[in-house]
Amino acid sequence: MGAVSIGLLVSGGVFLAGLIGLYGHLLLPISHRSKETEATVRLGTAMLSLLSSLVLGLLIASAKGSWDANDHAVRAYAADLVLLDQTLRDYGGDAVEPRALLREYTGRMIRDIWPNDGPRKSMIEDRATGEMLERMRERIRALAPLDEPAKWLQDQALATHISLLRQRWQLIEQQEPTVRNVVLMFVVSWIVVIFASFGLNAPRNIIVVGTFLVCSLAIGGSIFLILEMDNPFTGALAISSEPMSRAIAHMQEK
Repeated sequence: MGAVSIGLLVSGGVFLAGLIGLYGHLLLPISHRSKETEATVRLGTAMLSLLSSLVLGLLIASAKGSWDANDHAVRAYAADLVLLDQTLRDYGGDAVEPRALLREYTGRMIRDIWPNDGPRKSMIEDRATGEMLERMRERIRALAPLDEPAKWLQDQALATHISLLRQRWQLIEQQEPTVRNVVLMFVVSWIVVIFASFGLNAPRNIIVVGTFLVCSLAIGGSIFLILEMDNPFTGALAISSEPMSRAIAHMQEK
């Protein structure tokens, strides 16, 4: 089930809870509708509202932090790809083969993660792509520099390549969700209880129903944002491919 469906489901559940409380109030015995009972319910609801707000805020902050970390990692990765290409270009004609592998690898990443047609894929480990990086390293190590400047360029290329390998695995490992479903279930259940208690003490009119609808949509929207940002390479809030596209455009320059 996608983030949009889950967000709409949460909105519907919260709104329904408010309506149940609103019209279920009439079914309660008189002894359960005393002022003392209402005061106790308000006190419990206030505590639960504070707890829900804190946890929901932490979830949004955690998902946003994960999205920002992946976005920064992609930009750093693209920068290192450009740096490696520039280093190999400065080395000269003997580095044509590793440069070609670098362009092929970058293009493959863009097609896999940001395809022109079909659903986007998360950045998972692909054996063929990993082997392409390994072959690139072997080609760089096979270079035979004739002087100290060329040897320095080879060393820099190898160092940048190691950085690419490290960053690639970091991106792969960061694909694990940071927000657990069980935590979301607890928060949503608390919010459902809160809206049901709001309905118990609210007057029955169109303004209250409209307020419940708007608030429930806002709650569903927050869950949608959490799920979308927690999956940074898929969905409506997916990380842009522009850094990688600029990197391969730079590599294709003469």
